[in-house]
Amino acid sequence: HELIVDRLRAIQSHHGWVHDEGVLLTAETLGVLPIEVEEVATFYDKIFRREVGKRVIHVCDSICCWSTGAEMITDHLKKSLGISLGETTADGQFTLLPTCCLGACGDAPAMMIDLTTHGLLTTEKIDKILQQERAAIAAEG
Repeated sequence: HELIVDRLRAIQSHHGWVHDEGVLLTAETLGVLPIEVEEVATFYDKIFRREVGKRVIHVCDSICCWSTGAEMITDHLKKSLGISLGETTADGQFTLLPTCCLGACGDAPAMMIDLTTHGLLTTEKIDKILQQERAAIAAEG
C-alpha cells in the first residue's frame, strides 16, 4: 500500500486532490485493480477524493484533544470560517475536516493545517494562525 499512497500523494500534490483519473492512472502504473487504489485512497484521511480548499484544516477529535477542549476549538473554527466540518469556505481558501489523531496528544487540543501541526490551541491562537494563513494565501496570488 505504500507505493499506492506515494502515487496518490504525488497526484494530490499536483492537482490538490485525487480525481478518478488519478485512481485509474495509479492502478494502471502499479498493475493493481482500481478498487485496490480506491480502498487505500478512502482509508487515509489525508488523501482527498474531492476538491478541497487551498488550506486543509484537520481538527483532532481524539480522546486527548476532546478532553482538553477540542469541541470548543472545532466550534470556534466553524464560526470563524462560516462552515461546518466537511465543508470548504465559499472563497475556496479553507476546508475543515475532523481527524482521529494527529499524534500531538501532549499538545492537545491540536489541529493540522496542511502538514503543520498546531497545538495547545486557544481561540486567540487560532485567530492568529488563520490570519497568518490568509496572508500567506494572498501572497501566493
